[in-house]
Amino acid sequence: MEFDSIITEHGPLLSRVASSYEANPHLQQELLQEISLAVWQAMRAFKGNSSVKTYILRVAHNKAVTHVAYHAKQPNNESYCEIDNPSSAIGISAESVIDQQSNVSDLLQAVRRLPMQARQIVTMSMEGLSYQEIAEVCGVSSVNVGVILNRAKRTLMEQLNYEQ
Repeated sequence: MEFDSIITEHGPLLSRVASSYEANPHLQQELLQEISLAVWQAMRAFKGNSSVKTYILRVAHNKAVTHVAYHAKQPNNESYCEIDNPSSAIGISAESVIDQQSNVSDLLQAVRRLPMQARQIVTMSMEGLSYQEIAEVCGVSSVNVGVILNRAKRTLMEQLNYEQ
């Protein structure tokens, strides 16, 4: 499969992975570029033992983990401006759009607070991967995926103050 077609088909997926790991919009773009480069490099080694989607998700999550670990060790860099509420930055006034963006923002923030493995599993589950596909990417059993996912969902529900 050609790189251009992979990016065309799975670009939004890779963008969502980047946003689930990085809150800062500038660093999200940096991470997305790193992921794209890593996917391009990794496709030469793709043997077809899994779906392309599963394979690039593994590459994307591995790159995201490395990115987060690297930036966690760096001192705060004020050259990247943090935008907490993108809707206010661009002046959208429609209440429903703002509420929806706020809900998505709250969910992403809660997902980012999860431990790394739970974050990976939740993100892949939200992308529609099966327990087996997630297990292949993360190197755990599908039963363990279910346990981690259920605990993560419970944690997310508590963080977002939803009733179970």
